[in-house]
Amino acid sequence: MDVQDYKNTSPELVLEDYFNGKTKASGVFQDRFGKVRRRFDVNITGTWDKENQTLKLVEDFVYDDGQTEQRIWELTKTSDKTFEGYADGVVGMANGELSGNAFNWQYTFDLSYQDKTMRVKFDDWMFLMPDGKTLFNKASIYKYGIRIGDVYLFFEKLG
Repeated sequence: MDVQDYKNTSPELVLEDYFNGKTKASGVFQDRFGKVRRRFDVNITGTWDKENQTLKLVEDFVYDDGQTEQRIWELTKTSDKTFEGYADGVVGMANGELSGNAFNWQYTFDLSYQDKTMRVKFDDWMFLMPDGKTLFNKASIYKYGIRIGDVYLFFEKLG
């Protein structure tokens, strides 16, 4: 898939507008065999700094087993349609591109799993739905080039 395939879709996703303020999400991790292995909710607080062209996302996760986690993303807008970013666990920089209603975000991540750390690659696709408030996200996760599972999320812009 190429993000430019979505250049004529609407509504247009403006990442810094969508994530500025409060957002909530619910999702699942599904293994490569189709079994849902984990469910979770996320509360997100985003802050857009127009002067520095940075978007800070504080993500508070609550998993179905009661585990909690916080991830803080620092994204920098590098052009009209591109971002790079970092969060704890990201190896190097995450890179993303916007086009129409779509955002493709790719990065390498050290994922905690069963008291171990596993280095994986994420290929993350987000699509803004026609209501302008719902954002669908599918992230495929790869280890050694083999897809080990997918994360499916629905974000809802609050307020």
